Amino acid sequence: MKKLLFITGTRADYGKIKPLMSKVKQMENVKLQVFVTGMHMISKYGSTYLEIEKDGFENLYKYINQTENSNMDIVLSNTIVGISNYINEYAIDMIVIHGDRIEALAGAIVGALNNIRVAHIEGGEVSGTIDESIRHAITKFSHLHFVSNEEAKKRLLQLGEREETIFTIGSPDIDVMSSDKLPSLDEAKRKYDISFNDYALLIYHPVTTEASRTKEKVDKLVEAIIQSGNNYIVIYPNNDHGSNLILESYEKFHNNPKIRVFPSIRFEYFLTLLKNASFIIGNSSAGIREARHFLIPVIDLGIRQQGRYKVNDNGILHSNEEIEDILRLIENIETVKVENDHYFGDGQSSERFIKTLCNEEVWTCNIQKKFIDIVY
Repeated sequence: MKKLLFITGTRADYGKIKPLMSKVKQMENVKLQVFVTGMHMISKYGSTYLEIEKDGFENLYKYINQTENSNMDIVLSNTIVGISNYINEYAIDMIVIHGDRIEALAGAIVGALNNIRVAHIEGGEVSGTIDESIRHAITKFSHLHFVSNEEAKKRLLQLGEREETIFTIGSPDIDVMSSDKLPSLDEAKRKYDISFNDYALLIYHPVTTEASRTKEKVDKLVEAIIQSGNNYIVIYPNNDHGSNLILESYEKFHNNPKIRVFPSIRFEYFLTLLKNASFIIGNSSAGIREARHFLIPVIDLGIRQQGRYKVNDNGILHSNEEIEDILRLIENIETVKVENDHYFGDGQSSERFIKTLCNEEVWTCNIQKKFIDIVY
């Protein structure tokens, strides 16, 4: 019986690893365990650990790794301590982590230092800000890499990883998006008491490398949103440094009948709302990935997603975060066309993930890391 520990720290990474967790749960020779921490445990952001419980996953361990406005280095150290104590209490055969967040880095470090196999989901991508450095650092601590596409695989090879440890499976959240199990739009609107028919989504996160300009930028965004006169569904930012400034500016939306603000929205309901939105605006990766699948136009703000797309490429417009520029793009968003090129997968990621886990070589390969030079 193999024991797999999935680590989740945000609503975003949970949405991506949930399909994998569901498949692992069905395996007879594998025990699924889940370490729940980060934003999930903060009531201000909706206590989203409750959603994981509602999904029926067992063997959950809930760990508070931060208080409001904790510095990232402190959150990292706290999380390392929590995961280290956990694996010393419960024998684990593999740690599964996703993306570029602090909690994933902590899991990779603990796994590598304790000779536990680390499987990294969606490595080899560019993220912008400090997140990209975190993602690539996770790669160097991880032993198995499950990437979204061949471009990500090439980056891992550049980072000196062994090709036989890299598996191209696509992005797991495409599995959810491609399924027929998403709630209807009426269900989603009823659950979140949304009355308007036409709307856009707004998700705007702090940019940690531009922390001193957060208030200036978000104030301009909020003013442009109000001036546009459109209906908006607004979702809280992640809890990176500067999120409090964003939430303070969002107070200007209070009592505006055209704008609904939510700390969090359950992933499947979020996907339904995105699928039926007129566009999404902000700097979330949802605009680069999920919106692309649903053919939804995007207005991407600032540098957070820099390098993840080409400007005006496949329905993505870029704004310099000035009020006039944002309003101009909103006014012309209906002319934007998007094509689904299946760049991030075809909805079979979880099947490929499970197939790989069933390969004995995954469990017997040498976990001693060695840098592989590219031969020119």
